[in-house]
Amino acid sequence: MSHHLYAEDPEPADRVPAGPLFVPVRSGPAGCTARLFRTPLGGRTAVAFTSPQRLAAALGGGQPWVRLSEPALRALAEPVGATVLTLDPRFIPDISRGHHLRAV
Repeated sequence: MSHHLYAEDPEPADRVPAGPLFVPVRSGPAGCTARLFRTPLGGRTAVAFTSPQRLAAALGGGQPWVRLSEPALRALAEPVGATVLTLDPRFIPDISRGHHLRAV
């Protein structure tokens, strides 16, 4: 009989990197900057997608993007008050529904 050793599963609260992400950007005077959005409650959030297809489905095929790791995106967003990272959100065009993200 063989004994298998398994690594412990991470706790749900542990931050586990999501891998390379597709981050929507906008052009500015200093180059590209990550687009930040607001949650339904008004908080700032960084938004990223796990594939370019998901990004295009949510924001359109013309949305420029860059690939960043989760830690890099958090490092960019946290100093400007976006401490939440939203992965693969679905945007709802009808703003009367109340459950949506909006660009800031």
